[in-house]
Amino acid sequence: MIMYKKVAKSPVELSKQDFVSDQMVKWCPGCGAHAILAAVANVFPRIGYRKENFAMVSGIGCSSRFPYYVDTFGFHGIHGRAAAIASGLKIANPGLSVWVATGDGDSMAIGGNHFIHVLRRNIDINILLFNNQIYGLTKGQFSPTTPLGAVTKTSPHGTIEHPFTVSGLVMGAQGTFFARVPDNNIKLMSDVIYEAAKHDGTSVVEILQNCIIYADKVHEPVTTRDMREERQLFLKHGEPMIFGKNRDKGIMLTGNSLEVVEIGKNGINEDDLLVHDMYTKNPSIHRMTGWMKAPDFPVAMGVIRAAPADSYDGLMERQIETAKKNSKIQSVNDLLRSGDTWEK
Repeated sequence: MIMYKKVAKSPVELSKQDFVSDQMVKWCPGCGAHAILAAVANVFPRIGYRKENFAMVSGIGCSSRFPYYVDTFGFHGIHGRAAAIASGLKIANPGLSVWVATGDGDSMAIGGNHFIHVLRRNIDINILLFNNQIYGLTKGQFSPTTPLGAVTKTSPHGTIEHPFTVSGLVMGAQGTFFARVPDNNIKLMSDVIYEAAKHDGTSVVEILQNCIIYADKVHEPVTTRDMREERQLFLKHGEPMIFGKNRDKGIMLTGNSLEVVEIGKNGINEDDLLVHDMYTKNPSIHRMTGWMKAPDFPVAMGVIRAAPADSYDGLMERQIETAKKNSKIQSVNDLLRSGDTWEK
């Protein structure tokens, strides 16, 4: 595998304040995007790159105001095109650490084609996907992740569309990194975003974000203080999948399916539980883990998949280097004197 992390390290230690913009943050009070912004400001100095080597890209939507609120280079694009812009930035300048802020509608509806192909190509960019299950900026239309039957401005009798599961779409497009976090756990979010930065290839971090205006409490069955221990599974590489307030429940692989079991009952102990391996290239268990939904299963949080694979930009850099090395043309003079030439 070819690793091409060419982003320059900062010669001085940066702080959170170095990445705080002077722009007024115009998200609604209570919007989960505020927590995401705080997590990014925590993580960027921890990554340690030069400040001028960060680039934040967005499309259209509430999430897409992000470049204004982070003091880095940025590009506010058009609807659904953030992945395409970010791809061009990274390929043209491998020395940039490129980040995309996008929503469930911006990335998976109008931007769906760009989204799946950046995943397939495995370009080394980082995608923060704000999933509030609604179109917030355009006032409450249903989105590709809105639950079946939900009443919205454009589905007054309940939506009849089957929603995307973000993890399923990412892995179906051969994504190499997928993680999920709730917006009310800034520590976990910060740790996961840091892991995304280390991954060589396209990383997608799905953030279960609350839209207080048009989809308030949509993630509440999973994210509230009294429910999260029973309905969230915090994954750690190399450790068994255990959850529950009393740490007495776990996930087993039974045949070809996952099963929730109680530890200590029917002779089941921790050794019988599925152990999380986020680095395996085989996506089968990652697919099933990412697909788990409440109330029958806990929702997996943390890094679900971080499979090592060659990145598009790394392969392209090697191809360019090989072509340069093997070419008979090493200068403009060589080019002008190549092929059919004549002298007067």
